[in-house]
Amino acid sequence: MYNKSDIELKVAEFLLQIKAIKLQPNNPFTWASGWKSPIYCDNRITLSHPQVRTYIRQKLAQAIQEEFGSVDVIAGVATAGIPQGVLVAQELGLPFIYVRAKAKEHGTGSLIEGEVIEGQRVVVIEDLISTGKSSLQAVEALRAAGLSVAGLAAIFTYGFEKADENFAAAKCRYLTLSNYAALIDYAAEHSIIAKSDMELLGKWRLNPSEWGQGQVLSSES
Repeated sequence: MYNKSDIELKVAEFLLQIKAIKLQPNNPFTWASGWKSPIYCDNRITLSHPQVRTYIRQKLAQAIQEEFGSVDVIAGVATAGIPQGVLVAQELGLPFIYVRAKAKEHGTGSLIEGEVIEGQRVVVIEDLISTGKSSLQAVEALRAAGLSVAGLAAIFTYGFEKADENFAAAKCRYLTLSNYAALIDYAAEHSIIAKSDMELLGKWRLNPSEWGQGQVLSSES
């Protein structure tokens, strides 16, 4: 058995330590969508740190075995889920495939790369879950190809209610090694952020599309 809460905090620690995640509650980032965000996450950076990469690979593999049972193949979501998926497939000794963002415009026109065998039980690997939209597009592509999707596993989730709603609607289970709540708890406990910023950070998760619009962000003002 693995201790989920310990893993959530350890992964949060690693992601902050290597700056895969940056927290700036009073100087927010702007996403491509135009949303203001106190957090920036780039889990590709984990690949450059062998200790972190190994821990994530091992814990994802362990979580998959415990939560989803026996599977036949691992599928990565292009692009950031591909290297993580390869690592997990290697750890479990399983075949690997990946789902492209869109079908090839030449050759076979493939949407899924690798050997696809109808009826195989597959777990999908992502690096990050926000609303779950791109992840679930990959899930649907795999289902359309005749595979049975046991679920999806990712390194981190922002914990948006919209993601839970989308995965529930798609009838797809998912798990993550860490999450936004564990991250800000760890960050506050270790003085990476001021504890006075906790409320501000919590409000973002509940209403990310409107957070920071026309408001004074500093909790000290």
